Amino acid sequence: MTRFVIVGASAGGLATAEALRRAGHEGSITLIGDEPHLPYDRPPLSKQVLTGQWQPDQLPLRSLADVDALDLDLRLGSAAAGLDTAERVVVLADGVRVTYDGLVIATGVRPRRVPGSEGVTGVHTLRTIEDALDLKARLRPGRRLVIVGAGFVGAEVAAVANGLGADVTVLEANPVPLAHAVGEQTGRFLAQLHRNRGVRLRTHAAVAEILDSRGEVTGVRLTDGGIVPADDVLMAIGSVPNTDWLRDSGLPVGNGLLCDEFSAAAPDVYGVGDVACWRNPLFGASMRIEHRTNAAEQGMTVAHNLLNSEARRPFAPVPYFWSDQYELKLQAYGHLHGHDQALVLDHPAATRWLVAYRTQDRLTGVLGIGVSPKDLRAWRLLISTRTPWDEAVKSMAAA
Repeated sequence: MTRFVIVGASAGGLATAEALRRAGHEGSITLIGDEPHLPYDRPPLSKQVLTGQWQPDQLPLRSLADVDALDLDLRLGSAAAGLDTAERVVVLADGVRVTYDGLVIATGVRPRRVPGSEGVTGVHTLRTIEDALDLKARLRPGRRLVIVGAGFVGAEVAAVANGLGADVTVLEANPVPLAHAVGEQTGRFLAQLHRNRGVRLRTHAAVAEILDSRGEVTGVRLTDGGIVPADDVLMAIGSVPNTDWLRDSGLPVGNGLLCDEFSAAAPDVYGVGDVACWRNPLFGASMRIEHRTNAAEQGMTVAHNLLNSEARRPFAPVPYFWSDQYELKLQAYGHLHGHDQALVLDHPAATRWLVAYRTQDRLTGVLGIGVSPKDLRAWRLLISTRTPWDEAVKSMAAA
């Protein structure tokens, strides 16, 4: 009977296992995860967990009973260390060898760090439950938190820490935060949102090193020689796909595990979630998306393809992501990176913002802040049907 092995016990890996069972697969499914926890939700780590609204026991994506009902060979706290595609064997860090007929790689990403910051007390990253609890324990009124990087994780933590009374400084190397992803106008809108709340956001601020005294962080030195004092420092400068264990596997690796439009990296080997860089035929572009919705949807498509080798489906979603900052929710659909134009359509107040994105002659994305989900779904439909730019803007203006 067919044996499926899923390496990565987070949202994408769990979604794949559930979809395999829903489709009637009765064979073995091994789910391998390097953390000791049941698969859990990561977006709340930078929001509800830091505020104390959620406790760790609220994070699991499924109850133990629900996971048990999937009849998995569950290997938690077991990191994958190597892969032999010729023998179809995953090698774990403890030397155990797990054979497979079909393999799903869903090993996610890890945070980037400023070199030399490892082992310094008070220097944080945010990826795991333990990371969030460590940072939460140190966030108190008046403590100086320096966040390196003004991306979505950095911005969300800045909003939470500011609300908890911490003294927050955000350092961003680029002139406008998130301009490469959402455009300069939206980046400036988000930057002003934080400055209006009392967060010190410094752009053109490149970090040279993390300063410490006897192993305890004391501040950040910038490349211009300036020093920013700190009681805690959060590294929020992006992520690295977890592909090191695939180094000798022969699989294509670049910006993650390189996959085709079916999310396949090789025969019977598929990528899911943050680690997978696949060709999205809807946009004719390669994408690696670090958002929970995408991981779950990709897992369902991969499960179908594993079970239907002669009738595989391309993975062609309209990507969706969201970010909560203060009382505002940012939501976006589509492929915003590499856009040729970002047209601001609606900003009647400081808490509302709507932007449409053009790539060549097509509408390829939309972003809303304080915009109703219904309005955004109308834009999503236009993106999914490959609507030409002029037609899309005209039809929405008349709506």
